[in-house]
Amino acid sequence: MMHMNLAPWNPASEMVGIRDRINRLFDDFFYPQTAPEEPFPFRNWHPSADIYENGNDIIVKAELPGVDKKNIHVELKGNLLTLRGERSEDKEVNEENYLRKERVYGKFERTFTLPEEADPNAVKANYKDGVLTVTVPKTGAQKAKQITIH
Repeated sequence: MMHMNLAPWNPASEMVGIRDRINRLFDDFFYPQTAPEEPFPFRNWHPSADIYENGNDIIVKAELPGVDKKNIHVELKGNLLTLRGERSEDKEVNEENYLRKERVYGKFERTFTLPEEADPNAVKANYKDGVLTVTVPKTGAQKAKQITIH
């Protein structure tokens, strides 16, 4: 007689799958493919980010692989943190030599509403290994300031 090990049904895992399918549906609607006639069409680039609190600071980490530090701009105004920049395409490879091309290039802009206003003079930004880390102290201020990335 053959015994089968049955895994218990986990409704939470079903919900994650449904959520992922709904997210893809909304992405396809709001961020349509820019060139559907191409074999590997591209989407607008929206870098992923994590935001969390660490003591008296709010930390924002954004994945920006392949972006030159000089092409990243960080601005804080009130409690709105804006990240913008551009990832340039590799010009060393001829277009006809690509077998597959999935990476997204071009300009991006993300604005995050932080839970508290912060002093733009005390914000720190660091870029290492393709990850931009912005440390925003939880204090008050009103004017915008460009932040230098170290």
